Amino acid sequence: MALYKIADLYPNYKQDIFGGEDIKGYSVYAGLTDEKIGTVHDALLDEGGRFRYLVIDTGFWILGKKVLLPVGRCQVNYQKECVYAIGIVDKEQAERLPEYDDDMAIDYDYEENLRSAYRQSNTPSNTTGYTASNYRYDDEPDLYATNEENHQKLKLYEERLVANKQREKTGEVKVTKRVETETASATVPVEKEKIVIEYTPATGATAVAGNADFREAEVARMDVHEETADINKKTFARGEVTVRKEVEQDTVTAKETLRREEVEVDRQGNPDVQQSGRM
Repeated sequence: MALYKIADLYPNYKQDIFGGEDIKGYSVYAGLTDEKIGTVHDALLDEGGRFRYLVIDTGFWILGKKVLLPVGRCQVNYQKECVYAIGIVDKEQAERLPEYDDDMAIDYDYEENLRSAYRQSNTPSNTTGYTASNYRYDDEPDLYATNEENHQKLKLYEERLVANKQREKTGEVKVTKRVETETASATVPVEKEKIVIEYTPATGATAVAGNADFREAEVARMDVHEETADINKKTFARGEVTVRKEVEQDTVTAKETLRREEVEVDRQGNPDVQQSGRM
């Protein structure tokens, strides 16, 4: 069963519920004594707008520990701006209560641990067979019931639609690289040199003047060059892949029939009635 801070369900709770006042900051006393144990830090309501817990900041009484007080175990005195924690009779009992944190998610196990601590201080309720799926606050009126005498302004209820968003994973996209191979060819024109030796016979029969010098010797020298192809592989960037998420917004509308309690004042005669706040 989800619980909500009072300002989450009633942004204008000071006017809507308390007639311009604020229960936050009220002094809290142990039992019906004058022993101050802390102040009201907040109030927790269920989905139907019913008060279920007061958040008590114990301050220096227990080194700033915050605990939850079921509304059925408290009396609110609006004239004195204080709350009497009937469910917390002494410091030892308060220390046994599980600590509350503003950012925590309250689940059934936490609440059952809390209820067990309060049940020990009064006549135990019959909790046999309760589970997270079938427990109802109305099953333990000793802890959660409110009445006109002790709670007054905490008893006007109304149903409201509470819209929450849940983030769920609907899938995933994985981008991978794979290597493909192909055979490529490259053509490079190359040159190579070759020696051409041409012999041209002499014409006529003219004799060489003098004595011919017959000997072995190098007649000519010429370098021969040839081009060879130098083909190798180099890596080039062919493109870039960018992966990003885009958030698309949509609106979901739900319709429910809501109920609220109103106060009707029946006047007989001509009484002087003063009325403040919204009822």
